[in-house]
Amino acid sequence: MRKTREILRQKWCLGRSHREVARSLGKSLGAISATLTRAATAELDWEAARALSDEALDGRLYGVAVGGGGRLLPDFAAVHAEHKRPGVTLELLHLEWAHEGQFMRGTPTG
Repeated sequence: MRKTREILRQKWCLGRSHREVARSLGKSLGAISATLTRAATAELDWEAARALSDEALDGRLYGVAVGGGGRLLPDFAAVHAEHKRPGVTLELLHLEWAHEGQFMRGTPTG
């Protein structure tokens, strides 16, 4: 879980050093530096960061898609319906659908 807002608050409002922030949040010094570099690149200050929601703040700093790696999920209702048929296993469905590329028609994660 990201602690972006707290990193920015401790640096910009409390004036703590990178090491103090890292120690208080249990994060690495590199994570603190990377977050602050991203905030500087995004031209954020504390007032702008405070006005954003957590999702919007993460979107500004890390891009739109957070988590999930952009993988697509299968249509689970269709999988369940097919799995009810006699002799059909999940492994068989996976092999058949992966071969046909049907997993690519699922819904995005994240």
